[in-house]
Amino acid sequence: MGAPQYNIPGASAAPASEAAAQTADDGARSVNEVLAQSQVETVMRELDRDLVGLAPVKARIRDISALLVIDKLRRNLGLEAQAPSLHMSFTGNPGTGKTTVAMRMAQILHRLGYVRKGHLVAVTRDDLVGQYIGHTAPKTKEVLKKAMGGVLFIDEAYYLYRPENERDYGQEAIEILLQVMENQRDDLVVILAGYKDRMDTFFRSNPGLSSRIAHHLDFPDYSPEELLLIGDRMLEEMNYHFGAGAREVFDEYLALRLRQPHFANARSVRNALDRARLRQASRLFAQPERALSRDDLCTIELADLRASRVFDAAKA
Repeated sequence: MGAPQYNIPGASAAPASEAAAQTADDGARSVNEVLAQSQVETVMRELDRDLVGLAPVKARIRDISALLVIDKLRRNLGLEAQAPSLHMSFTGNPGTGKTTVAMRMAQILHRLGYVRKGHLVAVTRDDLVGQYIGHTAPKTKEVLKKAMGGVLFIDEAYYLYRPENERDYGQEAIEILLQVMENQRDDLVVILAGYKDRMDTFFRSNPGLSSRIAHHLDFPDYSPEELLLIGDRMLEEMNYHFGAGAREVFDEYLALRLRQPHFANARSVRNALDRARLRQASRLFAQPERALSRDDLCTIELADLRASRVFDAAKA
């Protein structure tokens, strides 16, 4: 008796690549024509704008985009070929841009006709694995149904596999994923993400999953200079700016924070700026009679940063 076959409602009747092939004869015969029609370059520019650094990741995304563009041109000329496997693994520490890149990847795949909708469904183990017999399959299928036609992003994917617990149901979710990744890969792209060392162990323990992952992207930690630039961009997006001497103090803060545990790259930068905004708000709130200017309301002062416990810990 063979393994059960999992049919996911909501999948396209025809694979996305076949549907794209039927409409792909749009006259495009050059790379520039495909880029102009798909507007993929717009997505790449947004990726460069939204994310500091990550040169190796951006280069790999461009390589994948180039493959898809050339594949589209081949289809336009009737050069049939099996659709490329597009399942991916994103490895790196928290706050290195994995979810943002996954969102842009979904847009690229949609614009080039490889997925029908181009949306991203981000989940963790709790969204897929049930706590009792018979609960996991319905949960996993429901997530897959929502993700069909787009990209399923599974963060901390290694938590799906817990060999130390014989009553764990994560393996059932993995088996369903394996079938869907193979049988419906024309209608769904799966991205597995997490810490590199744990993902390496996870793939060694699940060779079936590893064999279905065509693209492995490693997201490096940001340098101190990149983190400072990220802070500048975040403040600009929030309509704030550093006051006199404050940027230098924030640079000092980052150097100290990097040495502490649980640093999460861009995520920790945002948290630090959010706390600075709280201190700025408290400082201004304590001056109820003062008429506040636009600059007052938009400036993070040196004192708003110096009050951080990170500086106190450095003195201890």
